[in-house]
Amino acid sequence: MTTIVQYIVVRGDLLKDLKWPVGAILAQACHAVTAVTHLFYEDEQTMSYLKDLDSMHKVVLEASDEQSLVNLTKKLEEEGVKHKLWIEQPENIPTCLAVKPYKKEDVQQYFKKFKLFKM
Repeated sequence: MTTIVQYIVVRGDLLKDLKWPVGAILAQACHAVTAVTHLFYEDEQTMSYLKDLDSMHKVVLEASDEQSLVNLTKKLEEEGVKHKLWIEQPENIPTCLAVKPYKKEDVQQYFKKFKLFKM
């Protein structure tokens, strides 16, 4: 059976260097996931992922800083991987990226250099 997974990448420097509150960082991830789910709601893999709410697989990873997140965004755009880069307003700060649900084997390669997000 193929695993459908959703990757979320959050900037670690928001917590460690910029001292954002944990709740604010969690909100960024929630914003990105909600937005990407809305944008690709009618996508076949998204619909399949949402059919079994109690068995969703998410992987929350850490980008070291803004440039790392922006570089990932560029790579995903080049490769046609559908995602949403969340930019916090009114500060205009990229904070988090979420991909739409994909078969794990189709997107895992883009996230191998990132580690699990830790607080």
